[in-house]
Amino acid sequence: MAKPTVAIVGRPNVGKSTFFNYIVGKRISIVQDEPGVTRDRVYADATWRGRTFSLIDTGGIEPESEDVIISQMREQANIAINVADVIIFLTDIKQGVTADDKDIALMLKKSQKKVILVCNKADNYGKTSDDIYEFYNLGLGDPYPVSSVNAIGIGDVLDAIYENFPEKDESEDEDTIKVALIGKPNVGKSSLVNKILGENRVIVSDIAGTTRDAIDSDFENEFGKYVFIDTAGIRRKSKVDEQIEKYSVMRSLLAVERADVCILMIDANEGITEQDGKIAGEAHEAGKGIIIAVNKWDEYEKDNNSTEKYKKDIYNKLPYLSYAPIMFISAKTGQRVNKLFEMINIVANQNAMRVSTAVLNQVLNEAVAIVQPPSDKGKRLKVYYMTQASTKPPTFIVFVNDKKLFHFSYERYLVNQIRKEFTLTGTPVRMIVRERNEKE
Repeated sequence: MAKPTVAIVGRPNVGKSTFFNYIVGKRISIVQDEPGVTRDRVYADATWRGRTFSLIDTGGIEPESEDVIISQMREQANIAINVADVIIFLTDIKQGVTADDKDIALMLKKSQKKVILVCNKADNYGKTSDDIYEFYNLGLGDPYPVSSVNAIGIGDVLDAIYENFPEKDESEDEDTIKVALIGKPNVGKSSLVNKILGENRVIVSDIAGTTRDAIDSDFENEFGKYVFIDTAGIRRKSKVDEQIEKYSVMRSLLAVERADVCILMIDANEGITEQDGKIAGEAHEAGKGIIIAVNKWDEYEKDNNSTEKYKKDIYNKLPYLSYAPIMFISAKTGQRVNKLFEMINIVANQNAMRVSTAVLNQVLNEAVAIVQPPSDKGKRLKVYYMTQASTKPPTFIVFVNDKKLFHFSYERYLVNQIRKEFTLTGTPVRMIVRERNEKE
């Protein structure tokens, strides 16, 4: 990664997520008094003394556990350790040094990375000063007593992180495309990320909702540079009973906001559901580029006309997404996964397209000549000119004599003419109508 990377590791329930949230200044990682809540790594940027770095919050490490999820959490923490420049080993000063702490310390020594030992929950350091000495036995140098909840001692830890940063700090490439994978739980979002990255970056399990957090993964190939955001599956609101799941839904929607392109993943065998429509609607309303990826196509029973029938069904159920390209993939086998990159680039470019006012008005004049504007009670709509206000999505302002005469059907016609001329694949188009006095 271009920026220095810092990973927070430690056994479950020592306060990693609270520590993480304090540093990044946002409620990004889930905070709940329940071991194992942060199942996957969570990335966020933080800045200290003028240096921006990526901070990774990991699931807790339980070295001896055989639980499937716990063992995968341990694997995720190992990957975080491998990519980190600096590691924060967080322990609990109130519990003292545990057998798991010793095992984790040994693992960190073997990594040969720079490790900063932090003793959390030192809420009243005056009374706990003697308790810190046993942490020297871990052989990781001077421990830093902190209280994440009360913000005690965090600055000293950040100074220590800063002192251990690599000297070279590359700036982030502006050409990087941020891609959010959205959809119901268990449609294969994490499997797609793992297939693309070639490593088990995100926990994959048959348990729906395994990915609770939005996970960022950097990737570069011959098509360009990307950040894939694997979101927690967005569940129906009625089924969101746990507070943890509520946080996950909220964060998934925030991930959509951060993205340039959203890939709506659909399970081929389930087909389009009402929930898919709601998720797609969030991306559409946010003005994001959208690609619909029908996953598990290798498992779908097909005939010669399957793809066309499937596309027709999707567009019938999601008519407002008629601009979104549909791709049939298999995250499991890798079928057509490489073709996604070309489409991501096309959609990102279309979403950011800017059209000159002169060319735009030429298209407008031709459109008005082909289909005359509507009239009402003897008064006809006059369309004077159009200009592009912004991109992401392409947003156009059209000036008319009377907004009341500008019917939705005529707006749709003009949008379709703009699409016909400039393609605008995979992106919503916004149109703002303003009145202009006829005397001007």
